[in-house]
Amino acid sequence: MSQNIDIPSQFDVLVVGAGAAGLYTALCLPEHLQVGLITKETVSLSASDWAQGGIAAAIAPEDSPALHIEDTIRAGAGLCDVAAVEFLAQQAPSCIKSLVNLGVAFDRDGKTLALTLEAAHSRNRVLHAADTTGREVTTTLTAQVLRRQNIQVIQQALALSLWIEPQSSRCQGISLFYQGKITWVKAGAVILATGGGGQVFAQTTNPAVSTGDGVAIAYRAGAILRDLEFVQFHPTALTKPGADRFLISEAVRGEGAHLIDNEGRRFAFDYHPAGELAPRDIVSRAIFSHLQQTSADLATAHVWLDMRPIPADKIRHRFPNIVKVCQYWGIDVFNEPIPVAPAAHYWMGGIAADLTNQTNIPGLYAVGETASTGVHGANRLASNSLLECIVFGAQMANLQDEAIGMKDTVEASAFSLHPAEFTLSHDEQHTQQAQLEALREKLPRLVWQSAGICREQSGLEIAIATVASWQHDFAALPLSQFLLSLNPAAPANIDLPDVERQLRLWAETRNLLDIADLILKSAAFRTESRGGHYRLDYPQPDPDWQAHTLIQNHHWWKSRLKSEV
Repeated sequence: MSQNIDIPSQFDVLVVGAGAAGLYTALCLPEHLQVGLITKETVSLSASDWAQGGIAAAIAPEDSPALHIEDTIRAGAGLCDVAAVEFLAQQAPSCIKSLVNLGVAFDRDGKTLALTLEAAHSRNRVLHAADTTGREVTTTLTAQVLRRQNIQVIQQALALSLWIEPQSSRCQGISLFYQGKITWVKAGAVILATGGGGQVFAQTTNPAVSTGDGVAIAYRAGAILRDLEFVQFHPTALTKPGADRFLISEAVRGEGAHLIDNEGRRFAFDYHPAGELAPRDIVSRAIFSHLQQTSADLATAHVWLDMRPIPADKIRHRFPNIVKVCQYWGIDVFNEPIPVAPAAHYWMGGIAADLTNQTNIPGLYAVGETASTGVHGANRLASNSLLECIVFGAQMANLQDEAIGMKDTVEASAFSLHPAEFTLSHDEQHTQQAQLEALREKLPRLVWQSAGICREQSGLEIAIATVASWQHDFAALPLSQFLLSLNPAAPANIDLPDVERQLRLWAETRNLLDIADLILKSAAFRTESRGGHYRLDYPQPDPDWQAHTLIQNHHWWKSRLKSEV
């Protein structure tokens, strides 16, 4: 356990999540505000940290925001919000400048910033720092955050729920599990920047922290969610028994690597004229379909990514981390191809938010992968994700004091009441932990099978019913009964062995059950194929479905049809 640090019972703004979106948002908030930055790990573990490819921006003389807009809209398969895409692309060059000014060391060609090509981009516009761009960005931002007097970083703290003021329905803080206790922390504004939910799938490139926390927490508080069925499956994750699903960046294919099957044939051209450089969803389905025809066990099956067409010096310079990780797993990229298969990578949907990051709940904002601003549509263009974190994080500089609807102080008495106590016998404790661990194991397999790369109605319906029965079992656990009865007037002490791990297992399992339910039902609701959502029983896009899926309080509906762009 980290050393005990008392945290205030009130902040001007709470930012939940410390990836690129949370860090940059905290830095951009006006400096006279007291900001709490909450992370359930330490400040250096997030999906942003794992982002290899880079960050897209039209900064080359032969490029323009107009071309970046066009490419983004084309990738988004009819569901991008044009105003949001225009905003993203037009703000990109100035946001890159501010990252460089903060000290992010992007690769250079001489004095100019180096740019590479990635799939579905019409120009070289992806800035990078070798193949660890995300780490370079988050490391630089973390160092800046730790220098700021107005930002208090609260590490190894778990946001459990939003604190909604009953009369006004305004978000006025969160409940937080921190150092063995549950407390309620007030804030004038809460900004969710908790990343995606890749851990709901058995195969994912996301780190263990990506359990959909922000989306689940917001949903339970009445937030409107959008387009949760759209999940991007990265086509090329390292697939080797015992190894993490390490992402082999799209930039590798941009630089000339080939996808081949066991016979050494470049099969991707059977599925799309652009071959390996077709949009991600097409390449993922090409691999999946090819494996279906040629492999018995889809869980372990793979094709090969051959980097040998790229000059060895270029591989060393551009992809040192990929070389190192493959070497660690016994693969020599200079002399043999890498075994790869698709894995869940990025969630296009999320909490519906406008261009100022506001949600439908007053006082609640969402930034980055947790949010759905409309920039990605049904399929995100490569390297627009780090960009979204920065462009939309920068918007929080405009947060007005009036928007922080809280200058009252917290009633001290609310926090000095006798805390509720929770304890269990050794046997009860053992049974409960076993049940939670079983759910964590079974759920991602179920979602991968039924709502992975290819989906169809009967599989979705069976999975929806299964998740409902698991949610019922979860609600009956003693810890669930206790925690779900708490209210802001009752802080709680939890007396369990290894309490941090137990509480995190409980909270993440709850969030994953909720987002599994939401993704499955959204996938069943959308009876067409589009972007990252592919239905075997409805394989074509349907013009009647050129609309967003919207969800609030167990109710699904369709937005108005979007005009063709």
